Amino acid sequence: MGGSSSSLLDESKCNYIRGRAEAELKNFSPHYKRQYAIAFFSEIHDEVEQHKPVQTQLLKQRDALEPGKVLYEENILHYSDEVKKWKERFVVVRGNYSLECHDSYETFVKGVEPRLRLLPTGGTVVTSLDKYNTLVDRSFPDPNSMSEEASPPLVTMPDQFPVYLHLPYRKDWYFCFHSEDVQKHFISILEDCIRHQNQDFLKKTTCDVQAFLKAVQFYRQEKNHYESWDMLIGSDAKVLSNLVMEDLLPSLQTELVPRLKGKKNERKRVWFATVESAYTLVQEQVAEGLNALKEECKETAKQQEARIRSDMDQIVNSKNFLAGKLKATVSEPTVKCCLESVQPYLASILEELMVPISSGFQDVRVLVENEIDQLGKDYQESNSTEELKQALGSLGQVKMRDCYQQVEVLREQLKELRNRFKYSNTTRLVHSTQSYMQQLMDNVVYTFEMLLFTALKDNPANVPSAIEKAKQRVLKQYDYDSSTIRKKIFQEALVEITLPTIRKTLAPSCKPELQKFDQYIFADYANFVQVENVYEEILLEVLEREVSKVVKEAASAKKHNLFVDSMDLPCVSQSSLTDSKTPPGSTPASPAKQATAKETPAPQPQGNGIHECLDQPDTSSVSVAEKKENGSTIRMQTDTAVPSLDTGSKESFANSVAALSLNPAKEESPANFTPSPMGAVADSTGLLTIGTDHAVKERDEKAEEKSGEETVLAETQAPDSLHEIRNLMAGQGELVEEE
Repeated sequence: MGGSSSSLLDESKCNYIRGRAEAELKNFSPHYKRQYAIAFFSEIHDEVEQHKPVQTQLLKQRDALEPGKVLYEENILHYSDEVKKWKERFVVVRGNYSLECHDSYETFVKGVEPRLRLLPTGGTVVTSLDKYNTLVDRSFPDPNSMSEEASPPLVTMPDQFPVYLHLPYRKDWYFCFHSEDVQKHFISILEDCIRHQNQDFLKKTTCDVQAFLKAVQFYRQEKNHYESWDMLIGSDAKVLSNLVMEDLLPSLQTELVPRLKGKKNERKRVWFATVESAYTLVQEQVAEGLNALKEECKETAKQQEARIRSDMDQIVNSKNFLAGKLKATVSEPTVKCCLESVQPYLASILEELMVPISSGFQDVRVLVENEIDQLGKDYQESNSTEELKQALGSLGQVKMRDCYQQVEVLREQLKELRNRFKYSNTTRLVHSTQSYMQQLMDNVVYTFEMLLFTALKDNPANVPSAIEKAKQRVLKQYDYDSSTIRKKIFQEALVEITLPTIRKTLAPSCKPELQKFDQYIFADYANFVQVENVYEEILLEVLEREVSKVVKEAASAKKHNLFVDSMDLPCVSQSSLTDSKTPPGSTPASPAKQATAKETPAPQPQGNGIHECLDQPDTSSVSVAEKKENGSTIRMQTDTAVPSLDTGSKESFANSVAALSLNPAKEESPANFTPSPMGAVADSTGLLTIGTDHAVKERDEKAEEKSGEETVLAETQAPDSLHEIRNLMAGQGELVEEE
């Protein structure tokens, strides 16, 4: 949007805005300093204790993109705000998800700096003029504009396929296309940029980012803002600038809007230009101050590192002692609040989340299968290895927009949460879910390429067979990873939606009491142990316990193909596809067959949804089928008939199962599950879990009774790889037959 802001922001106004930004940073700094010290201690503690993140996914992940890598390039009509005309620009999107506008392809190749560079943080993309006008009017605070007649568009589009990019606190961008296909491709890329710019920085696990997120949380709570914040997007400087603008904008509106003159469109242009100028001033002031603050905290942390390392145990003990004292006071009201205000609604919220999110991930799976099938057909027609390599190079660029649309319905579907839980940040949930979908698609493509190229290296003439085998393996791995990721999404979403309610409900009674607990922290360790952090951990622990129960119940009921826990993994190997050993139950072409055990179909829980505001949690039952064979009991958790095994492995696997006690629901495991030694392993359907360690022990006892000879026990250490798990499962038939 054009227009000069000089008429509204004179020098005194600019100084006022800088002063507001400086004051906000000054008030924020104590929170950041406290949280930086705690985050630094946590970082060193994890290093000393060797706490490493557990890899719970099967698909391989490629290295992060180079920031300068070109992801997209195209000549596009772009509205130039400088000259108020449409210009054809050479638009490039980089691996850091920034968008560049170059004068031409020639200037781009020569390395000339782009005319414009955009980080579309917080952007909203629309293709309808009516929807765009709604967005603009919502951001324009002039009360007189509602009574005026409809004004012409701010920008007239030269063609029939427009793209409007609406940005918070900045001027909007406009693009236009001659073709709908090119338009859709650009929108897909642009929306990817928005998601990554919104979230990538804040997903970092570095000390400064973790400290910043906690500091923002406590700073907003100090102002009685407990709800999820939809402007927690972008870099730390952008987030802090958004905090400043949130408080600054009302005063600017009160003082400056009455001074706007001219027709409606002209008033809009001047107002939005004024807001952008104010935002630029705020960002400059905040970025400078925040950089100085971070350097100060880093220097202080270096000075404290020696003490942290030498007194690690004492600091941990001090925190644990404080936690014990705090729990004695706040645990009871926290549990009571959770059970009364949150727990009755968790199952119905989860039901609303599961359908669109699982549908989106299922669409990705179908897309993967269809693309690989098409790859196989194209290769059979061309029979060219070079063309196959080119096709593999573009396989990861398949259009995901239709899959993403499945998740978009959450924006409308979760509206009821605004009333009960004051939750309005559905954009964060939608974008986060779509990012997981995109990552999983990238992982599938990368793993497929690795498996296929390995197979072709051993047998280059057998391409169609290798493609099919690689496809089946990555689809099984996708099913497991999809379950793991979706459970993580559900747990994170349920916590984010409901935790603010617990915080706000308990604040009047618990917050004033927290200062009394400072006396339990040894003075030398006060920088590394904070009462408010320990208090938050207690609230989170109580809530996560209830959330975990609800998600596990959904997994136990096999809703939307969720596996029971992280060890319900398909027994597939990442090794060469020429390996002829196939684990039981993994042959995709096996005909379906009714299970021999007598089964009772599991009733499908009918979630009434958020809109009916259930007063009781979901009490879905789990179907269990039992079968007596050779004196052993088999218990199978089922929803439908268990698919049969392939002919070659069916008989030996049946003998294996007969010797084992099956109880998939026995152990409850958190989302970040660490496999126990020889724990439960599932077949490709995810329906059976086998207590291998128990079976080996039972076999050993029987063998000692028969012969009195010493029996060599199977290893009880957790296998190091999926290949070992596969070999273990493939050998169980022989193990049982020896009895």
